Amino acid sequence: MTNNKTPYAIELRDISKRFGAVQANKDICLQVPAGTVHGIIGENGAGKSTLMSIIYGFYEADSGHIEVDGQIVDIRNSQDAIKAGIGMVHQHFMLVENFTVLENVMLGAEGGALLQQGMDAARAELKRLAHEYSLDIDVDAVVEELPVGLQQRVEILKALYRGARILILDEPTGVLTPQEADHLFRILRSLTEQGVTVLLITHKLREILASTTNVSVMRQGEMVAHRETANTDKEELAELMVGKKVRLKVDKDEATPAEVFLSAKHLSQLDSQGVKRLKDVSLELRAGEILGIAGVSGNGQSELLNVLSGITPLDEGEIQFAGQTITASAPKNAAELRDLKMAHVPEDRHKMGLVTGFEAYEAAVLGYHNSDAYNGKILMNRKAMLEECNSRMAAWDVRPPNPHLKTANFSGGNQQKIVIAREVEQNPDVLLIGQPTRGVDIGAIENIHEQIVKLRDSGKAILLVSVELDEIMALSDRILVMFDGAVVGELDAKDADERTLGLMMANAYNEDQKGAAQ
Repeated sequence: MTNNKTPYAIELRDISKRFGAVQANKDICLQVPAGTVHGIIGENGAGKSTLMSIIYGFYEADSGHIEVDGQIVDIRNSQDAIKAGIGMVHQHFMLVENFTVLENVMLGAEGGALLQQGMDAARAELKRLAHEYSLDIDVDAVVEELPVGLQQRVEILKALYRGARILILDEPTGVLTPQEADHLFRILRSLTEQGVTVLLITHKLREILASTTNVSVMRQGEMVAHRETANTDKEELAELMVGKKVRLKVDKDEATPAEVFLSAKHLSQLDSQGVKRLKDVSLELRAGEILGIAGVSGNGQSELLNVLSGITPLDEGEIQFAGQTITASAPKNAAELRDLKMAHVPEDRHKMGLVTGFEAYEAAVLGYHNSDAYNGKILMNRKAMLEECNSRMAAWDVRPPNPHLKTANFSGGNQQKIVIAREVEQNPDVLLIGQPTRGVDIGAIENIHEQIVKLRDSGKAILLVSVELDEIMALSDRILVMFDGAVVGELDAKDADERTLGLMMANAYNEDQKGAAQ
């Protein structure tokens, strides 16, 4: 047996995992020093999620073994992982929203038949953990009433309550404002000072460089590099992830906005429960500009895209587009707006952008399939559809470039390329685009950004919704910030910085702070 005085909290030796013909992990070796934040990065499909699932017991490795504090452990399920001192905070929180913090933390670990006795003990332990790890929170608060950043603390407390000394965080900042993300990283530093070891899975290289001690890079199922964070940079890490040099900067000239292509005035929209999700939103979108919409996910951006694109009817206000006035009593649906040269890349490609059972050439014309270009006198012109799909696959580097492959069998990033190519290649006057690079490999992001800027430079108008602040600041010419369904601020992109946008996203910005923010 290995010496239990090893400096490594967790060590992986020759971990391999295969799913049919796909080798998801191949001979993975990893050593994570105790009391550090260790980053794991890689493109989509690199094998990060599979590896973390093996560590936490969702999958069993086909070969190799895991050591915790120098001892070989047999992890067959998540209960085995928890017993070994491993906890995991998932990207999408595993909380019961109408339970209190205390009830969520206790769930599955109630401590015996006498519930009140267990609750008293849990309350005392939670207070100790919160104080020791700087995770202060009201244990009697109902989870659904907590902001996202505090909900994440509940997840961390759940893991610590179960004895975790090794904590896996999967894309932990995807739903946080920059200020909340900064606070999370302060919490992680506090955890490591108390001896906890953190495995941080993120695609945000800036966060890796700011918060980790070491970083490991995966590519195509293999571990290809280990670096001390202090001795690397974004450019090297991006090249290691992709296998070639990657430009991380968006090159674009200053915008020259022209006439207003789309105008929205006092838009409001209610959901099925009668809750107002859009609140008196007004905006103008001009030819030759990219208007970015920033905000933490769930603050009305999705509803705005759906109303503007004709998917959801508005309840109040009006939209002016292509000489048409759209109101609650005079609506236009998505097909009618497409005919008026509005294109829409939805935020969720699976729910709204694709039919995954279709072959790629069919998905490539979805929504435009009634066009004369794809129809003969009686039947659809399959030859024309295939030719166009082949052309787009080459231009957008869709892999594999097989128009007959079912859409479900492409990776998420390549599915996204199919959707974006379909909309951009229609040469719309207005492009509404939600989360353009969600699930897209870092090497493909560059091409998508270039195509969006190219469309702007040809005199088109783009409305961009993204939760990635780096993307908003890099692409936008103007930025609107949304909070709780309303527009709470507007900035010229050249005046925007992360701190100011973060405060606006939390509705905590005022003009008195402007000098301090600059």
